[in-house]
This record gives sequence, C-alpha cells and structure tokens, in this order.
Amino acid sequence: QVQLVESGGGLVQPGGSLRLSCTASVNMLSIDTMDWYRQAPGKERELVASITRLGSTNYAVSVKGRFTISRDIAKDTVYLRMNSLKPEDTAVYFCYARRMGADSWGPGTMVTVSS
Repeated sequence: QVQLVESGGGLVQPGGSLRLSCTASVNMLSIDTMDWYRQAPGKERELVASITRLGSTNYAVSVKGRFTISRDIAKDTVYLRMNSLKPEDTAVYFCYARRMGADSWGPGTMVTVSS
C-alpha cells in the first residue's frame, strides 16, 4: 500500500489561491493514477482532478479552468493548484493513489474558503 501525505490546506478568502501537495511513499511512476478528491460537509466524496502515470489529466466540470493538477516525478509529489476559489470549494481534500489494483488514501487536508 502507498502512504500518502498531504499538505497545503488552510483558510483563504473567495477569489484567492492555494496549492495542495501530496507526496507518495513509492516511486510515483509505479502508480497508475493519483487523484484529488474532496468531501464537503454533508456531501459525498467527489473526484476533483486526476493524473495518470502517463501524465494525462482530467478535471471535474466544477473546477475546470480554475484548478490545475501537476506532478514532480523526482519528488514523488502531486500538486493541486486552486485559483479563483469559491465558498463552495470548502471541503476536506484527499489524495488518492491506485497501484497494482490497491487503493490508498491520504488523511485529508481541510480547505476553507470564507471571508
């Protein structure tokens, strides 16, 4: 199983930006996909963005054009750059990895968008 450590959450005003980081305990090129999910209070967990081993990316419609997923292979780290944040982006953000058929989740990092 892959250990995932997230960082970068916090409180930001509407329209502001944050960058989340997720570092894997294994060579990320051995991971099929690394994704960011989020779960708002009272809502189901939803996929925000994903990046595959080959570097293909995908985004939820609600964040397209505002969020960017990227990676640093040398650091085994995936990033989620979040711009133009809205109050509805408030949630716990989780890093996810699928490797050799096994799912791994990070503990989550809280993002609060509020004035």
